[in-house]
Amino acid sequence: MRRQLKKWLEARGGEVSSRKHAAQIGELYLSLSPVGRKQFLQLLAREFGPDREALREQCKQYLTSSDSACGPIEEELLDLLISPRLKLLRQFNALPQGIKFLVDLRKDLIGFCREEKELQPLDREIQRLLATWFDVGLLEMRQIDWQSPASLLEKLVAYEAVHEIHSWQDLRHRLNMDRRCYAFFHPNMPDEPLIFVEVALTHGIAGSIQILLDDSTPDLAPEAADTAIFYSISNAQQGLMGISFGNFLIKRVVDSLKTELPNIRTFSTLSPVPGFARWLQGLTEEEMDGLIGEEGRADLAEMGNDANSPALLLELLDNAGWHQDEHLCAAVQPLLLRLLYHYFHAKRSDGQPIDPVERFHLGNGARIERVNWLGDVSDKGFAQAYGFMVNYLYPIKEIEKNHELYATKRKIVISSAVRALK
Repeated sequence: MRRQLKKWLEARGGEVSSRKHAAQIGELYLSLSPVGRKQFLQLLAREFGPDREALREQCKQYLTSSDSACGPIEEELLDLLISPRLKLLRQFNALPQGIKFLVDLRKDLIGFCREEKELQPLDREIQRLLATWFDVGLLEMRQIDWQSPASLLEKLVAYEAVHEIHSWQDLRHRLNMDRRCYAFFHPNMPDEPLIFVEVALTHGIAGSIQILLDDSTPDLAPEAADTAIFYSISNAQQGLMGISFGNFLIKRVVDSLKTELPNIRTFSTLSPVPGFARWLQGLTEEEMDGLIGEEGRADLAEMGNDANSPALLLELLDNAGWHQDEHLCAAVQPLLLRLLYHYFHAKRSDGQPIDPVERFHLGNGARIERVNWLGDVSDKGFAQAYGFMVNYLYPIKEIEKNHELYATKRKIVISSAVRALK
């Protein structure tokens, strides 16, 4: 394998010859087992990176040269930073299915990087390359409906990452007249969605995903709707991880809907809170005690024998079907709402919220508008957020201001209703 790679990478010739060599390497890679693919990528990472010795020498010349002599040295430095493996990978841009091949190769690479840290520089190199090929200006937004090719509809089912599509009837309901589905496509991957968003046209802001996805409910005439609910955003290509399209897609969809349906005045999400339960379960008793306060402890005292233990809350929530007990719900709902408020304000070391969905929407200029008690009563909904869902509102006239507040000050913009939960 090493000999073949060196032969192809050192071969002389023009563009046609280089692309032929790249195609042969691609065919070799596809023929390998997972173990063989890992070894192939390790070989690229170890032996076909930048020439560090040449870079060091060039840097020495640069540091000791006059300003007038630096131009040619800078050009040489830039050339040296283009590694042999990067020169190879660039060739796939001009090959049929070459871009899709590289996206899938990076999907493999991401999986291997979890255990093999030496592959991370190669991963970053490929990510930067793909980011230039998948610039949002090159992408096409298309609406997907029930008349779209069956092969594309099958990919929607396979790639849906938020709310599983259970059947063709379920899919058809999501593509009915009061629904919309939009996706980004790359010109070299015309049959492969990169990311897609599912939208429900409703009257008012939806608070329950089960009601929203109930295929027995009658359709709403699009002209009668006043709200667009973004309820699922799925990245379809794992090999494009770290390359963001979602914010651009949402803005393009808003513009499209405003043109198609001027009656739509409100744009909101119905979103999961994927880290809430994990965060709550990770709190110490002292931390939880401080967050729920004296009033919360009094509520808990009515539900169990240990009035001094905030951990009792988690014990109560461990019981299957707890949400069907009205007395229990009345006690825990205000506690969970208060804790959810604090969860939204919990931050990582870089000052951003710990919740990935919150980071995404606040970064796009949305605000936390409303939290929905028992908004997702599926097993997944209880496991990740004790049934809570949240609406992130995109107020058209305030999006840019909200975006700037978040980008510059990490300001978490919330509605007065959410602020009252504190």
